[in-house]
Amino acid sequence: MKISDLLKKEIMIMDLSADTKEGVIDEMIAKLSEKNMINDPVAFKQEIMNREELSSTGLGDGIAMPHAKTSAVNTPCVLFARKSQGLDYDSLDGQPAYLFFMIAAEDGANNTHIETLANLSRLLLKPNFIDSLKAAKDADEVLALVEAGEAEINEAKKEEANAVVDQEKPLVIAVTACPTGIAHTYMAEDALKEQAKKMGVNIRVETNGSDGAKNVLTKEEIEKAVGVIVAADKNVEMDRFDGKHLLKTPVSEAIRNPKGLINKSLNKEGNIFKASGEAKSQDDKKEKTSIGGKIYKDVMNGVSHMLPFVVGGGVLIAISFAVFGIYSFKPDDPSYNAFSAQLKDIGGLAMGLMTPVLAAYIAQSIGNRPALVSGFVAGLMASNGGAGFLGGIVGGFFAGYLVVLLEKLFKALPKALDGLKAIFLYPLLGVFITGLFMSVIVSPMAGINQSLMEFLKGFQDSNPILLGLVIGCMCAFDMGGPVNKAAYVTGTVLLGEGNTAFMAGVSAACIAPPLITTVAVLLFKNRFDTNERNAGLVNFILGSTHITEGAIPFVAKDPLRAMPSMMLGSSIAAILTYLFGVQVPAPHGGFLVLPVVTHPFLWVLAIAIGSVIGGVVLGATRKPLSE
Repeated sequence: MKISDLLKKEIMIMDLSADTKEGVIDEMIAKLSEKNMINDPVAFKQEIMNREELSSTGLGDGIAMPHAKTSAVNTPCVLFARKSQGLDYDSLDGQPAYLFFMIAAEDGANNTHIETLANLSRLLLKPNFIDSLKAAKDADEVLALVEAGEAEINEAKKEEANAVVDQEKPLVIAVTACPTGIAHTYMAEDALKEQAKKMGVNIRVETNGSDGAKNVLTKEEIEKAVGVIVAADKNVEMDRFDGKHLLKTPVSEAIRNPKGLINKSLNKEGNIFKASGEAKSQDDKKEKTSIGGKIYKDVMNGVSHMLPFVVGGGVLIAISFAVFGIYSFKPDDPSYNAFSAQLKDIGGLAMGLMTPVLAAYIAQSIGNRPALVSGFVAGLMASNGGAGFLGGIVGGFFAGYLVVLLEKLFKALPKALDGLKAIFLYPLLGVFITGLFMSVIVSPMAGINQSLMEFLKGFQDSNPILLGLVIGCMCAFDMGGPVNKAAYVTGTVLLGEGNTAFMAGVSAACIAPPLITTVAVLLFKNRFDTNERNAGLVNFILGSTHITEGAIPFVAKDPLRAMPSMMLGSSIAAILTYLFGVQVPAPHGGFLVLPVVTHPFLWVLAIAIGSVIGGVVLGATRKPLSE
């Protein structure tokens, strides 16, 4: 596969309109979505931003390379974009970025794709190549430059393979690895190799990319090396470097300063690594996270893994209800249908895994894979004991930190028992102690859960306007984030308790934000650019199917106008839904579940009124593009 097979001409943006980092990212993602290269712009952007949080993909020398590997990608591709005057991208050298390569890789991308992307990364290290891209007149010239550059790389690889190694020169070994393993890993490799060649130093570089470890360092090479460079933003196998002078650094440092790292390694400035613990170096950069940030990350890890079960199960149940009738799964009902009952059973099983999966992945976020089994057990006990969502959260945190404690307690055991710890001690003690803990707290948590349900139900009956206001603001606040999901999961839990009215308001509030953008771009065309207008039209489909996240780009671009208007519209939709007495028996599906909604016309009317008001406010507060 050639680079030109991924660098598609139809998605190139030769002159970006955005003038901020996030604006550029949004503009490129919009183009990928427009050309159907990705199926979930929100999920794709989240992966892009997750990578940016680790370290900026603004590599310096005017280049930025945002990238993600996710199931949100339909077609693996690379989007080339250019900003003639440059912009601040938080680049490593502090200089403006002019050239942008957004890499969209499939989750589980094959080796051919990864190798091709690696070649593209290597091309960007050539200064003459960058200058040529800046001067390129059109997309065809960009492709021609890439093809010529790729031919040079392939020829250089042949020369390197046939080169005779001078055994008298000192040997430096290195490992490069970035979280996604599709760009920085290989750029760091080439930067180190190129610099070592200039310095007359032998170097061997192992890459830990998306397709696994390549050019794996041998025992003999490790023994012979004068120093080790580990340029990595993820875990790599370290014990093999026991007793060696080791420099540990972010992968970006190897791209930015390969000469400095090689010199330090030659001078044995790295600390001697001990296999029993991490080598501590001034070059190490440890990420610090606040307690609140850590809790947020752990809960969201659970929620993100839980939601597919809720959505998949909920939609199957909704289809069963919508097509065959709400009681068609009951054998003694006249409307009984065997296939409908099967859909209901499958959907119910998926929904039943909601709390166990939530607890398991909260635990996994804290204690890694050894905590997974304890978390599942905690979630199952919470679910079976009536402790519900809250019990799952408590159980997940307990299971996770229990495994962390066990790891510390067993740290003194001989290394020969490491395998025994992972497959025997952690699961045995983790499940046992977590089970004892849950058996104690399930009953009181179930009482708390039931009290909460009763409180909300009473609140719903006594003051539907205030309830609608709260639900609307929650759902529109972060559109898919933890606040939105708190309202949604509460609705799902109440739905399981037989309360179908609460979910009606939640669904209305979640549907409204994308529709608000549709109304705004239709009524105020001169106040939104082409990408926004296209996104607004697509959002009609997303909103109609209960996918709130389509509105996120509008909020990200203009939060002071967009967020209040969406909170207003969502609140009105929820309030009217509660006042109209609408009931929605399905947890997801949007307008697909209208056949089973009580007062479906009034529900659609409530959402329409909220969306129109929110859309008018959003559009009216924006200035015309010409101003």
